[in-house]
Amino acid sequence: MTGNKRKGNPFCRRSTVERNRVTIRDVAKYAGVSHQTVSRVINGREQVTTETRQTVENAIQVLGYRPNASARSLAAGKTNTIACISPNLVDYTFAAIIEGAELMARQHGYFLLAASAPSEIEFSALIEQLYESRRIDGLLVINPYIDHRTDFLPDKFPTIFIGDVSSRSEVGWVALDDENAGYQATHHLVELGHRNILCILGQEYEACTQDRKQGYITALKQAGVSVRSEWILTGDWTATSAYHLILQALKEGVAFTAIFAQNDRMAIGAIRALRDLGIRVPDQVSVIGVDDMPLASYFDPSLTTISQDMNTIGQEAARLLIERITQPESQQSYRRFPVKLENRKSTAQIMQEGGGNQ
Repeated sequence: MTGNKRKGNPFCRRSTVERNRVTIRDVAKYAGVSHQTVSRVINGREQVTTETRQTVENAIQVLGYRPNASARSLAAGKTNTIACISPNLVDYTFAAIIEGAELMARQHGYFLLAASAPSEIEFSALIEQLYESRRIDGLLVINPYIDHRTDFLPDKFPTIFIGDVSSRSEVGWVALDDENAGYQATHHLVELGHRNILCILGQEYEACTQDRKQGYITALKQAGVSVRSEWILTGDWTATSAYHLILQALKEGVAFTAIFAQNDRMAIGAIRALRDLGIRVPDQVSVIGVDDMPLASYFDPSLTTISQDMNTIGQEAARLLIERITQPESQQSYRRFPVKLENRKSTAQIMQEGGGNQ
């Protein structure tokens, strides 16, 4: 009802309203100093005597003044915020990296802002917006692309790339050993006696695709096997792409006894295609993936894969970035993470008699 004022309304306490109205000039007037002096006390600067500091702190307490956190950060030239830019926010590996980075940022008193930029144009626009608005103290870039997008970065702005940019010595980065991932996966199949091994690639313009492909080629060459063009199939990281690629390869009569899929989702898609055609895994065809997704060990058969701890990579990237923010004089930071074979039930020794799609 209008016109009737309720006294003692618990949702509008007078003391709270008064506190919200207190300004830095009110504190200065009460303490008998300039507002610049109050600002120095609030920001912990040393150009204030002990007596004056105590007077200002007493005024702040009496008046219930609460400094504006955003204004204080801007005055100090810091926002305590870092950004993480990723091609998307739904991919398992990207999400795990962001989760790890957010955990490390929070432990150090930073807020992490996550944003996606699928295209080069969106990436450059987002970088410009974040930098010019002074909203962040540093930047993490999850970048799987071959071009690495380093040319879009502001000079001397604290940045850590998640992806191998070893060709740019001035840029800090953390990365997986993707070439070794491809090598270990293929070498595992070779040790089981396989020689006709398909490789299902991710998207060709991504650096990890090419690195894992090179590891595959190296392992086969060491085994004395020449890679055939029909063994290289180009997918797009999805189970659907691998499913159709395997159906097409079988239709065309491509001979193989094993499949190296460059991620777990494509490995699962390949297994589904083989099953739909009555081909048993691993009795007739062995399949190995990369990532060690949470469901990999629960799949039937449990998926042999190359494990990579994306959460830890995210944590380390954030730690290096915060170190660079707080210690600008620190040297450039680089770290390559190892990978590990998880030997499960989707790979087996090749059948010598009548087995496989030979």
